[in-house]
Amino acid sequence: IGELPLPMQTKLLRVLQDQEVTRVGATQPRKVDVRIIAATNRDLEAEVAAGRFRQDLLYRLNVVPVFLPALRERKDEIVPLARHFLRPGVSLEPSAEQALLDYEWPGNVRELQNVVQRVGLLCDGASVTGELVRRWLQPAGAIGERTRPSAP
Repeated sequence: IGELPLPMQTKLLRVLQDQEVTRVGATQPRKVDVRIIAATNRDLEAEVAAGRFRQDLLYRLNVVPVFLPALRERKDEIVPLARHFLRPGVSLEPSAEQALLDYEWPGNVRELQNVVQRVGLLCDGASVTGELVRRWLQPAGAIGERTRPSAP
């Protein structure tokens, strides 16, 4: 919701306020009864202060706020999630678990899932090593290097 352009914010606010929509090509509005679940990674109050988000829409949407901390703030969930994302028959060595715990996870759970599925497919044998995990957790600038096979 934080990236919604101001003209669309106005339209959404109108739908929430009037509980009506006009279908494309229609001439008459139609009553609707909707509930909106919206998510953002932006500070909407700061966006309101900067003029990029409508304050009245924020009030309409902010009925039951749910704050989900970043994965890096929920370290106790990383290893169980990683085990869940691994394909059957593959396990994490303790060094791999530690490498996952040491990473900051800017991409949150989606990034964790992607990395774990990748290393689960690329591992030799039935266990993922810390070395393999760390190779795929390099800074974003090193992505091109990740795709090249390492020397034996």
